[in-house]
Amino acid sequence: MSTLTDRTLVVSGGSRGIGLAIATAAAKRGANVVLLAKTAEPHPKLPGTVHTAVAEVEAAGGKGAGRGGGKAVAVVGDVRKEEDVQRAVDTAVERFGGIDVVVNNASAIATEPTEQLSAKKFDLMMDINVRGTFLLTKAALPHLRKSANAHVVTLAPPLNMNPHWLGAHPSYTLSKYGMTLLSLGWAAEYDSIGFACLWPETYIATAAVTNLADGANLAARSRDPQIMGDAAVEILSRPPADVNGQCYIDSALLAEAGVTDLSRYGGGNDPILDIFVDK
Repeated sequence: MSTLTDRTLVVSGGSRGIGLAIATAAAKRGANVVLLAKTAEPHPKLPGTVHTAVAEVEAAGGKGAGRGGGKAVAVVGDVRKEEDVQRAVDTAVERFGGIDVVVNNASAIATEPTEQLSAKKFDLMMDINVRGTFLLTKAALPHLRKSANAHVVTLAPPLNMNPHWLGAHPSYTLSKYGMTLLSLGWAAEYDSIGFACLWPETYIATAAVTNLADGANLAARSRDPQIMGDAAVEILSRPPADVNGQCYIDSALLAEAGVTDLSRYGGGNDPILDIFVDK
């Protein structure tokens, strides 16, 4: 994989889980990282804060070959708020001179049946998933367009119109497919930037899984977030034109890159397939 030395990423929701895995994987290859996240203080049910995440990213960067410490900055803010998003973008430009990559990772999930789903949860999913993706990408676009190697990776699935997924949780599906449609639309609108979506084949062992009922057993059949970090870096190592308008599944992308043994990522012999992934 080609180096990411001195390229600057802005990652939403990067305190833990997949966002943090992508940030650390990029930092190992020399990237600068700005993490935009709400968790400034420890949460009883969630590991880490945006500040501990920055420490992890810097430690990962320090292990990169031939470099000193990694460079990472925390921005405490809400991806739903235009002023917080602008502050994250401004921080990246002030500290590192520009933006080369946006990772739209922040997301909310509620899968209750329609009659049980509250309007508050519906609004939360639309505000974080769709509005947040729009706000961060829009704010970064003037800087991405100046980059010689610009990418936007959005954590959203391929558009699977299987009635099973459409009917399972229509509101959540709408919010995630909304992220995908924004990415595909931007790919057509800005052909000099690599707009791609990335989605896991299986459950990923994050707090969202471990906090569920039977979370320990579910986590044992989930892959480590590192698989998403490695897959994201594979996207970022390719020319923007090669990935623009593509929707990738992590395992298929890594297989395409020659990584066929996924045992290092855990999940056992029968990992749980993720939402929107057909058997």
